[in-house]
Amino acid sequence: MYKGITTIDKLIIYYHTGIKAIRGLWLRLFIKEVHGLFLVGKGTRVTHGSHIRCGKNVKFEDYSEIHGLSSEGLVFGDNVTIGRGVMIRPSSYYGGDLGTGLVMGDNSSIGPHGYIGCSGKIVIGSNVMFGPKCSLFAENHVFSDTKTIIKQQGVKQKGIIIEDDCWIGSNVIILDGVTIGKGSVIGAGTLVTKNIPESSVVIDSRDKTIRSR
Repeated sequence: MYKGITTIDKLIIYYHTGIKAIRGLWLRLFIKEVHGLFLVGKGTRVTHGSHIRCGKNVKFEDYSEIHGLSSEGLVFGDNVTIGRGVMIRPSSYYGGDLGTGLVMGDNSSIGPHGYIGCSGKIVIGSNVMFGPKCSLFAENHVFSDTKTIIKQQGVKQKGIIIEDDCWIGSNVIILDGVTIGKGSVIGAGTLVTKNIPESSVVIDSRDKTIRSR
């Protein structure tokens, strides 16, 4: 892991990891379930911890925001990383519109500054990688009645499923109702509105090309 890194650099890594581990020791007192090492970055905000369960070696990086209030909670598997500045929001901050929640499998990670809107249920499998600034929206506003303002027509929630061993490139947007099949690769900047078959490569946000791996 540290091959080619100087002793001073190793000490810096150990120092910052130790600080995150201390924060994790404090925060785990307010979370429903935590196993093993738990690393928490500076400026991280976690609310409604009684709805959150974490496996071993979970990392919430600096300035991430994890809002636990949801009907099924947030479940993070072993070795999950929530990147710097990521927002996970199943519900509003003030208790209205209670959302469903999120499940993340082992060894999966969300890159910096992602947004996970899990008001509808989002299931992310194991060994899934998200690049920076990805957004998932597991709901859609209803707007069929032109005589009623959109805000009063409510939402529909189908949920999002991302199966095991997927790589989601930076700035990808995934909309409600989508399933991305196992082993797929989604190119940077792609807007995903329909199901993606297993072992696919999807490229280009405007004129998508889908081919088999």
